[in-house]
Amino acid sequence: MRKLRAVLLWLAGATVWAQAPIPAPPPGPSQVPQGQAAPGHPEVPKAEGSSSAERSAPGTSKDRLFFALPNFLTLENAGEVPPLTVGEKFKVTLKSSFDPVEYFWYGALAGISQGENSEPGFGQGAEGYAKRYGAYFADGTLENVITEAILPSLLRQDPRYFQMGKGGFVRRTGYAVSRIFVTRTDSGHNQFNVSEILGSAISGGISTYTYHPRGDHNFPNALSVWGTQIGYDTLTYVIKEFWPDIRRRLHHPKPIPEPSNSLR
Repeated sequence: MRKLRAVLLWLAGATVWAQAPIPAPPPGPSQVPQGQAAPGHPEVPKAEGSSSAERSAPGTSKDRLFFALPNFLTLENAGEVPPLTVGEKFKVTLKSSFDPVEYFWYGALAGISQGENSEPGFGQGAEGYAKRYGAYFADGTLENVITEAILPSLLRQDPRYFQMGKGGFVRRTGYAVSRIFVTRTDSGHNQFNVSEILGSAISGGISTYTYHPRGDHNFPNALSVWGTQIGYDTLTYVIKEFWPDIRRRLHHPKPIPEPSNSLR
């Protein structure tokens, strides 16, 4: 609980910082209006699709949370976009699930779990770490495939997160949290997010009653796993909503200092 509270406090601080107005650099002789060439230099055209959220395929993106974790099913300023085909839903989900960064991510989670000796049935040592690593990797991949590919394909729901991008912190946070329960259909209408709610329950039940320690094979633990997955996905949606603001703040260029006119 303390870890979750710390993450929430960090997220609140980061999003407030991201939404603060960015001060404009002071005017100087070296500055020229945007889109114009500096004296004596040819005009340089603005690059197309140069942002980190550049789409790799219609309806998906190349974005990464914190420049590392795959964020391919999140769209910024999407507008009207065509629905994903069944093949595209599976392709982008598998691409995200088996991204090289994920191997390190699950390794870190397994290390934390080993240090806290959570699920002691896994044991300790190299064998215990290997079991935890496999369980975390299987949990994440299983949930991704069920909630973002299998059920969205069967139910014709859209697994993407469409960022609001405007408004205050409370409004945008409320929107992000609501996406756990509300999603788009392939036809563009809002619908109860069966893929997320039912998909998390299915993946949690499979993981609890199969490859996790036998002592954890019970309904209360399955319910706890389901709740944890819903909570983690909710927090992820909030981070996805404000990540473009944080990214812009990090990429904002520093003002160029004016040259000194003093004589030495």
